Amino acid sequence: MTDGPQRFRQLPRIFLATSAGLPAGEPGAGLLTAALRACGVEPAWVVRDDPSVDWSAAELVAVRSTWDYHRRVEEFLAWARRVESRTLLLNGAEVFAWNANKAYLVDLDLPHVPTALLADRAELGAFTGRWGRCVVKPRVGASGVGLVVVDGPHDAQRLGDGPWVVQPLVESVRTVGESSVFVLAGRAVSQVDKLPGGDEVRVHEEYGGSSVPARLDPERAALAERAVAHVGELFGCPPVYARVDLMRWQQAWVLGELELIEPGLYLDVDPAPAEAFAHAVTNLLRGRDVLGM
Repeated sequence: MTDGPQRFRQLPRIFLATSAGLPAGEPGAGLLTAALRACGVEPAWVVRDDPSVDWSAAELVAVRSTWDYHRRVEEFLAWARRVESRTLLLNGAEVFAWNANKAYLVDLDLPHVPTALLADRAELGAFTGRWGRCVVKPRVGASGVGLVVVDGPHDAQRLGDGPWVVQPLVESVRTVGESSVFVLAGRAVSQVDKLPGGDEVRVHEEYGGSSVPARLDPERAALAERAVAHVGELFGCPPVYARVDLMRWQQAWVLGELELIEPGLYLDVDPAPAEAFAHAVTNLLRGRDVLGM
């Protein structure tokens, strides 16, 4: 048997978009496909840039592990617009274009880590003068790639390609860490807590970080749900899925980043989001009378 797009043509089909480096999907992919099948649909992991894929053959496309999108962001956004013209795409090309550029953080009407835009290396000193030690990262990027911790204008030469966003270094990341809250169909369903390793400030496993399942904290859940609702207000429809990354800043939980394109569900750490994701997607299809239930 195969998970390919030709299997079980009689069932409503969902394509789960992935990258060529992860053709079988994200870690814990089997949990997600099993949960979707239990809800009466047939999922297939499909490589996003496979030219042979007929995206209109699916009732719905959910972007999952296209974790190389930031290297070819304009190509990715063009692909999203094409798919959206043929079938239902979660969370939508317009949301992707907004969320792909971290400049969205500057004007976000939510408690968040202070963020400024940097276009010229020569301006770095203005921000380190204001905030002290800072984090600088590309406006388009993922997985902490290109992130640099800077102390002053002399560090400008260490920056990669711009433009960038600048934030004060959130020192609590070394002690309290970060929390990721998964919000599906507008409801916070689970939480994963993360800590960096060694002298790192990045919590990603590839930099020595660690992730553990945690009990869903009401304060963090409420902020995550508020963030997703706010996006819904901006675009007229709330995202079906989101991962909200939260940090402890000035004695309060604030937004670090919103992941609305292809957030890993961390199913290998906590399987809880698999069933919630499946229900969110299939309830959407029921509302569109695709499942006929």
